[in-house]
Amino acid sequence: MRVTGNWLHHSGTQALCHALEVAGFQALFVGGCVRNALIDAPVNDIDIATDATPKNITNIAESAGFRVIPTGIEHGTVTVIAKGAAHEVTTFRQDVETDGRHATVRFSTDLAEDAARRDFTMNALYARADGTVVDPLGGLPDLVARLVRFVGDADLRITEDYLRILRFFRFFAWYGDPAQGLDAEGFAACAAHSAGIETLSRERVGAELRKLLSAPDPSMAVAAMAQSGVLAAALPGADARALPIAVHLGAQDWLTRLAVLGGTIESLRLSRSELAQVTLIRDEVGNMRPPQELGYRHGLSVAKAIVLCRAALFESLPPEGWQEGIENGAKAVFPVTAADLMPTLQGKALGDRLRDLEQRWINSGFALSKAALMG
Repeated sequence: MRVTGNWLHHSGTQALCHALEVAGFQALFVGGCVRNALIDAPVNDIDIATDATPKNITNIAESAGFRVIPTGIEHGTVTVIAKGAAHEVTTFRQDVETDGRHATVRFSTDLAEDAARRDFTMNALYARADGTVVDPLGGLPDLVARLVRFVGDADLRITEDYLRILRFFRFFAWYGDPAQGLDAEGFAACAAHSAGIETLSRERVGAELRKLLSAPDPSMAVAAMAQSGVLAAALPGADARALPIAVHLGAQDWLTRLAVLGGTIESLRLSRSELAQVTLIRDEVGNMRPPQELGYRHGLSVAKAIVLCRAALFESLPPEGWQEGIENGAKAVFPVTAADLMPTLQGKALGDRLRDLEQRWINSGFALSKAALMG
């Protein structure tokens, strides 16, 4: 079996593989690029595994005229920019010590050792420069079956890095077969070790939840997280019941889905703008402002998120004509300015009068003119 694609045949990618091989080393594509190419999904990142050390990789790449960035050299990884294409090139590794968050590794020359330290069998697939697939652990049948299965002993893989619990559910959301369900052994291991999530940095947890909630439909994965206790550990107070309704209604943005879940999002280390948006959506859910007012006050995307979140949580349909209402509100321009009321009004009196006129104008469906408002 072979993989193919524009990423594989890029001149820089092939030149880098050739340079490593000419120097006597292996150059094998690994992980997401191989997995996605095999299932005809987009390939966004190119990872290369090799028995060359980081020093050898650097010397070979620089001699070929490529730029080298030591992005994770202590773990054997350098980024090589070859003819405009970025590649993460990593030396074969074996974990020698883990604490559930970080691993101490030693470099290896054995492909089987490198494969054995990976998380899931579908991520332990390799391919040579000509696209020939190398499957040292028999992960290809799992990928074909869309079965997300831990490499070797699930408990051991999880205790090496507790983030793999969240990755298990995230990979199921993206690549699993809903009809088949989650791998029973993996699910049980995740449930048994869910408390380990509390040892992870909140940045890592937040990043995984972002990727999970960005899947086309993460509902089944999140429901399984709730059942196993993982959701409570990752996002205390979250409730998964309204998520499938929100997805069905068309909530595609991960922040809208996060707002639907609820929970203590402040612990996820979101950016200020992300935290503000989720907080706003939640605050407006219980407010009865109609769609057109939401569009006027918050713009198209946020207003849509509020309406969908509200409908999902109340287990109802959005009001008739809601999208048109949001669009009308988003393009409406309040015809009265502060200058129109000055100098008769100043300070608080001015602000109160502007807000009163604005609300009257909104309640009229944005129909009242300046003259009608000030008459």
